Amino acid sequence: MLEIDSVHVESLSVGPLGCNCSILADLEARRAIVIDPGGDLALIQERLRALDVAVSAIVHTHTHIDHVGCTSELQRASGAGASIHEGDRFLYDILPLQAALVGTDVPVKADLDGDLRDGHVVRAGGMELAVLHTPGHTPGSCCFLLREGGAHTLFAGDTLFRGSIGRTDLWGGDPDAILRSIHARLLSLPDETSVVTGHGPRTTIGDERAHNPFLRRR
Repeated sequence: MLEIDSVHVESLSVGPLGCNCSILADLEARRAIVIDPGGDLALIQERLRALDVAVSAIVHTHTHIDHVGCTSELQRASGAGASIHEGDRFLYDILPLQAALVGTDVPVKADLDGDLRDGHVVRAGGMELAVLHTPGHTPGSCCFLLREGGAHTLFAGDTLFRGSIGRTDLWGGDPDAILRSIHARLLSLPDETSVVTGHGPRTTIGDERAHNPFLRRR
């Protein structure tokens, strides 16, 4: 968990593949943004109730099934809009194929808009979450940047991990594009930027710049 001024940030490992679902909550305005509700709706709702916040927006770093697994349920329960980058619409349209690959049930489809364009800002309460389009893991992969009180928190999805990068061998993956995205859009951020990855532990931009073997320029 992280407190930045009045913004509370926490991540939950959800679903069968342990997706990091993040809740960003403006505790004064009692509004929240949920990133990548990949499963375990009851757990997500439990944390929202404990924080006493209502969901204003649901956003996705990409539309692989483990990151959208309970979007429709959360959308119905909260009434919030849910957004993706339009470049990943085709992946959402093949949820049955994704489910067969992973061996899970097919989620009920949510009503998703395609508003997550590069440079777009998602707002809830006093929070502003900047959208960075970072194709490579998928064509519509996005990272989200929260700037509060001089601190930066990046929600990187499956683009960047601690000591690794996202896979590019699934539909629309592009190994050259993911490296271009990371070098151009993510490594330009301050070293102290905290990075919430799509799976596994947090890291920082500085640590990945210094130690990530996939990011060494040839």
